[in-house]
Amino acid sequence: MNLDKKRWIILICSCLINLCIGSLYAWSVFAGPMADRLGVESGALSLVFTLANAVGPVTMISGGFINDKFGARNVILAGGILFGAGMIACGFANSVIVLYLGYGLGCGLGMGMIYGCTIGNSIKFFPERKGFAGGISTMTYGISSVILPPIANMLIENVGINNTFKIIGLIFGIVICFCSCVMEKCPDGYAPKGYVQEKTANSGVGTVDKDWKGMLSSPVFYVMIILLICGAFTGLTIISQASSLSKNMMGYSAAGAALIVSVLALFNSIGRVCAGMVSDKIGRIGTIRLGLVLAIVGIVFLLLSQSVGRMVFLVGMALVGICFGTFMGVFPGFTAERFGMKHNTVNYGIMFIGFALAGIIGPISISKIYMATGSYGTSFIVAACFACIGLVLTFIYQLIIRKSDS
Repeated sequence: MNLDKKRWIILICSCLINLCIGSLYAWSVFAGPMADRLGVESGALSLVFTLANAVGPVTMISGGFINDKFGARNVILAGGILFGAGMIACGFANSVIVLYLGYGLGCGLGMGMIYGCTIGNSIKFFPERKGFAGGISTMTYGISSVILPPIANMLIENVGINNTFKIIGLIFGIVICFCSCVMEKCPDGYAPKGYVQEKTANSGVGTVDKDWKGMLSSPVFYVMIILLICGAFTGLTIISQASSLSKNMMGYSAAGAALIVSVLALFNSIGRVCAGMVSDKIGRIGTIRLGLVLAIVGIVFLLLSQSVGRMVFLVGMALVGICFGTFMGVFPGFTAERFGMKHNTVNYGIMFIGFALAGIIGPISISKIYMATGSYGTSFIVAACFACIGLVLTFIYQLIIRKSDS
């Protein structure tokens, strides 16, 4: 089978793999039952999820080096074994330490190895549709948090939390390892039949493949990573507290709040694939700018929602979800477009550090602000400020690119 056809099979398998590892973001479903099982406060388990997010970039970068040298198959296979084993280990947990090791390190490190390869490889196979490939592969990662919770809840009710971890770990481990057999390294310089890359003035498309050293020496990298931090901070500040916002601000029941979380995850996923496709038409930076404008409008809606009503709250949450999805869907292709395709797996792994930092700073910030003020209003304003900074950075980015192209 020629690569022009096989790349679609590779993309489908990458999406299935990302659907599995996206279960990492369903931690809130497991945290409550596991806290009851271990006899601890659910808050004591929040660091498990933080650890899993924090270690991801470590293996995204190291796995990226291996992927660029030997291909994605072995990296994804190793990551799948580590991810599945981490989940299964949680099924035997009799202390919080086991959860740190299994979920925090096992699943977190496994996710990083896999995610960087599936995204980077997909984009390399679709140079003419970078936004589409990055968007749909990250979309399946995000939509896992919509699909998995009801399935996990059903399993927990019927077989218990420990067996649920074992079942999910075994099934996902098998799926990832099976799909890894289909993966192969995208040849350097690959282009589908009839495709010729065009470079238009001020498009921001890099002309030379840069490795991580070349990327770090480029001033535009620092604009891009700060831009990613701003966008991810804006989204994660709201998303991480979606359930609490729904209950404390708008008076939703626990079931209603859970539905809001699912709706938010759905718009996040829709934003990833739609923004990726739009960016193929109007450009990456223009799509990111549009996402930030939607985020600012969404935050204004959230600020008004207590006095106006729940419908305004829902619209605001949806817009913030779309913005967050925009950044996740566009940035892999954005990084490849700026610094070249050859080293993108490693380069995007380094760029992803910005997301990891936002994932730590954002949720902690909103919790502390809420505890200090008793209101989410200040947190919304802070999130809007980050979105405004990001908006300014999109123009700074274009200014730097114009100067470098002139």
